[in-house]
Amino acid sequence: MTASDALLRRIEQNPSLSASLVCLGDFDIDRRDPIDDLVLPTGAPLHPIAGCGAGGTYYLCGEARAEERPILYADSESRATPIGADLVEAVTLIVVLPFWRDLASDFTISELASELRADNPDFDTERDHLLHALRLTPASEDETAARLLAVAARTAPNHVPYVPDGDHLPYELLLGE
Repeated sequence: MTASDALLRRIEQNPSLSASLVCLGDFDIDRRDPIDDLVLPTGAPLHPIAGCGAGGTYYLCGEARAEERPILYADSESRATPIGADLVEAVTLIVVLPFWRDLASDFTISELASELRADNPDFDTERDHLLHALRLTPASEDETAARLLAVAARTAPNHVPYVPDGDHLPYELLLGE
């Protein structure tokens, strides 16, 4: 069993962990019904593993036994990006930088982090507790953002999904343009 498989199993089997991921990072394993049925240009399968309150879906890419299984996030506005080389990296991102989607805007990490802490003064304690409970290695916000941007930069062409209708229009890149 891979570290990603073990992590997903821990989340699925522990309602407290899954509830914490919803509250802290808007990562909900009970929202596995995507808005669109997507495919990748490579033909690699996409397995919905979670969703967010805004209608986005997190996908585990590739075959169950594949060595590499990146996590792709596709939002409800036809934009997508890989957010981690595997589920461990993606969940670490979601816990450390719950505002990661806003990095596509003109806001800096420090501005977004300050706003988050103003709204949730207990964020650091909650984050550290959740990382420990999930058995994830803590990482700095800057390091986590750098990993996200490095993964996102490798989006095209293999991880730009599309809806397999008559148009085959690809999703826009959420990050990494």
